[in-house]
Amino acid sequence: MKKIQYKKIFKRMLYIIITLLALIAVATYFVMQMDTFGAEPTGARLERMKKSKHYKDGVFQNLHHTPSLAEGYSMNKVMYDFIFGKKDPNLNPKDSIPHLQTDILSIPKTENVFIWLGHSSYYIQLDGVNFLIDPVFSDYGSPLPIFNKSFKGANTYHVKDFPKIDYLVISHDHYDHLDYKTVKELQPKVDKVIIPLGVGAHFEKWNYQPTQLIEEEWNTTVDLKNNLKITYTPARHFSGRKFKRNGTLWTSYVLQTPNQKIFLGGDSGYDTHFKEIGEQYGPFDFAILENGQYNEAWRYIHALPEDLPVIINELKAKHVIPVHSGKFALAKHAWDEPLKKIVESGKANHVDILTPMIGETLNLNDSVFSFKEWWK
Repeated sequence: MKKIQYKKIFKRMLYIIITLLALIAVATYFVMQMDTFGAEPTGARLERMKKSKHYKDGVFQNLHHTPSLAEGYSMNKVMYDFIFGKKDPNLNPKDSIPHLQTDILSIPKTENVFIWLGHSSYYIQLDGVNFLIDPVFSDYGSPLPIFNKSFKGANTYHVKDFPKIDYLVISHDHYDHLDYKTVKELQPKVDKVIIPLGVGAHFEKWNYQPTQLIEEEWNTTVDLKNNLKITYTPARHFSGRKFKRNGTLWTSYVLQTPNQKIFLGGDSGYDTHFKEIGEQYGPFDFAILENGQYNEAWRYIHALPEDLPVIINELKAKHVIPVHSGKFALAKHAWDEPLKKIVESGKANHVDILTPMIGETLNLNDSVFSFKEWWK
């Protein structure tokens, strides 16, 4: 009798587990169909990708072998440590992030300015042309409003605060750089979109027109309005919005006017490409570099503080603007640690580190700058 009862209980539990797994699978399938996840490249776009020398075995490749995790780390260990490990007590700011609410709409198009918008989002005007780079105006740096909530005071700019945009520029398709809600709302204001190869599949799913898209790969130079040009340059990173990685390209950019050169770094671990870019396109008047959300385990795909002096030197950058901090806690370090470290490093290495607060205007025609250490 007991054996029969145990068998019935076991069968019932097995049925419940199978049912739950089936429900989770069905729910996951339908969630993954949401527009926020974008689309996989197909058709002519996919055929073009296959012809790229950076595309192999169905994915894009970095210039050199790039493990997801550094030696000595495993995904299980990193995930366990991230969820259950000790976090810095200053992971999130205690109060609102200091910021300025500049009226960007009233800035004359003739002014050459840079305005940081938190994390890796920023606005640039140069020679009568404006650019909006990696804008994320949602409250979360994730596909669903569950993870990576923005710090208080770090998300005060929204689509309504911007004029018509000549060029929307995207470095890669991660959620903290390519935000579905933001780019959908921006569409009526955007003339052209500058994106790495493959990312156009997302934009076309989101009803951008193919004629709006400038979609290229590394070492391609595109002529822009008013004698400006932009060059796609390598980065050491990865991509992906669903489960598959590296189905679209990631990139850095060199933005040039007849009188200035600006490096837009995107996300990148250290590699030989920084020296190559510096030698081919430098020196740079400004280098906008990833500084923050780092972890020793991710050293191949995100720059560490100790990498930055070398990167800056190899790029031959006169002025450095650190970004990729101040809005989301994507790593376990204190929220202000990246800024403290790069300022200290700048002083030690005689590098001009520019640290405007969110919304503070930086005049790109200036050669001497003074910004407060506002995080203190």
